[in-house]
Amino acid sequence: MKLAPLGDRVVLKQLAAEETTKSGIVLPGQNKEKPQQAEVIAVGPGGVVDGKEVKMEVKAGDQVIYSKYSGTEVKLDEDEYIIVRQSDILAIIQ
Repeated sequence: MKLAPLGDRVVLKQLAAEETTKSGIVLPGQNKEKPQQAEVIAVGPGGVVDGKEVKMEVKAGDQVIYSKYSGTEVKLDEDEYIIVRQSDILAIIQ
């Protein structure tokens, strides 16, 4: 199965969470913070959304930083994805 986002939606796959801090402390499972970095898997077509022209500025394969509490989490074929609006993406990692 494949996800095809509509409008200005983007499908993201979270990058692996850090298990140790920079100083070397190992974090137990419940204390790990959900990472805000993800890889773009699929991008919607853009177009007119809420009466405004939206040009998609991200593409599949980009690594991005997105808003902490945004998006909808979905599980598909044992993989977990997050579907967000392009406006919830804060930056592209270069």
